[in-house]
Amino acid sequence: MGNRLSKIVTRTGDAGTTGLGDGSRVAKDCLRIEAMGDVDELNSSLGVLLTEDLPETIRDALLGVQHDLFDLGGELCIPDSNIIGAAHILRLEELVKQFNKNLTPLKEFILPGGTPAAALAHLSRTICRRAERRVVHLSNHENVSDFARKYLNRLSDLLFVLGRALNKAGGRGDVLWVHGKNLGKT
Repeated sequence: MGNRLSKIVTRTGDAGTTGLGDGSRVAKDCLRIEAMGDVDELNSSLGVLLTEDLPETIRDALLGVQHDLFDLGGELCIPDSNIIGAAHILRLEELVKQFNKNLTPLKEFILPGGTPAAALAHLSRTICRRAERRVVHLSNHENVSDFARKYLNRLSDLLFVLGRALNKAGGRGDVLWVHGKNLGKT
């Protein structure tokens, strides 16, 4: 790869537009850019999670996801391109199975929290859900790969399971939701 980012300040976006990978320019608040931004934010949140002391298997899984998310951003940046495919979805499903197999079955809803790493995994999960909603919204107006939507859906499942696995690895249990916990208390 050559010097693709040799000039950072270009001033080309000063009028409120940005360039897509196919060379076209669009408004910075168009649906495609919103979806790309949420995927980028998700990737950045995973970067924050990766600053924590994590088990190597979880670290490796998250690094792989970060690369996938960059590919997904590239796919969204070039209309009608397809980078994310069935193999990406299957890999996430296998990771969910791998990390979930050693967790106790859930009988209650859980709250996001526990260890700092688990809380960050849950935060990333909520950002992932928003990114998924943006991609779905975009797909209602423009062509978007089914795999892009499916990937984000499976990723949110993985991040939920990783939040639980990180609590277990940190010696904490899940933070259970108690229905009506504060009702009738003064």
